[in-house]
Amino acid sequence: MDRILYTASNGAARILEQQSAIANNMANVSTTGFREQLAIYRSVPVVPHAGELPTRVSTVASTPGSQFGQGAMVETGHALDAAIAGDGWFAVQTPDGEAYTRAGEFAVNQNNQLVTQTGLPILSNDGGPIEVPERGSITFATDGQISALGAGDNPRDIQLLAQLKLVNPARDQLVRGDDGLFRVAGGQAAQADDTVRIAPGFIEKSNVNPAAAMVAMISNSRQFELQMQVIKNASTNEERANSILSAAG
Repeated sequence: MDRILYTASNGAARILEQQSAIANNMANVSTTGFREQLAIYRSVPVVPHAGELPTRVSTVASTPGSQFGQGAMVETGHALDAAIAGDGWFAVQTPDGEAYTRAGEFAVNQNNQLVTQTGLPILSNDGGPIEVPERGSITFATDGQISALGAGDNPRDIQLLAQLKLVNPARDQLVRGDDGLFRVAGGQAAQADDTVRIAPGFIEKSNVNPAAAMVAMISNSRQFELQMQVIKNASTNEERANSILSAAG
């Protein structure tokens, strides 16, 4: 069998992997705080056998990554919304330990705890969940301090609840999970960073560029078609060679 089949099929597989990442990005264009996923592949020369010329190139997947540029900031005016201003992350508690997100579209669950839209508890600087007074209103400060006023309380009785755990680990230490959250490689918890600031009443949109993602998806589709055409041509050439040999015999 012509080895070009393996070369072309390998290239097609890498294209499908990248197409899957692009499709995931497109699906999360409207997801608050989403970070664009990168899937990169590179060419690798195929080592020829004795007497052959180095004319073929294979492809391998490179280490996947993420695009960490900031998304558009949108003012909502909601008391429970906050966006990271610049670099940094909110810390949340998951069943597998501490994780990090840029999505600051918070809510209060039935246990009066501050949580993400998916129900994960938001962590305070002391590593615990943040409890909110029942039917109370809360206010975020730019440094992550949370103050609350209970229903019917005098404005002078406002109380300090906690401080959001805001972290800023090195980007090359962060690993994206299947749940879309980021974790520090090795599983350890990142240290709080008191230089991280938030913008109360704002949310950060996804940093995916829809137009660029659509162009990449179309380009990948065309490259996949080219790989399939190479495989088809190789198969046709093999059939013709076999027919010639059969006729000669």
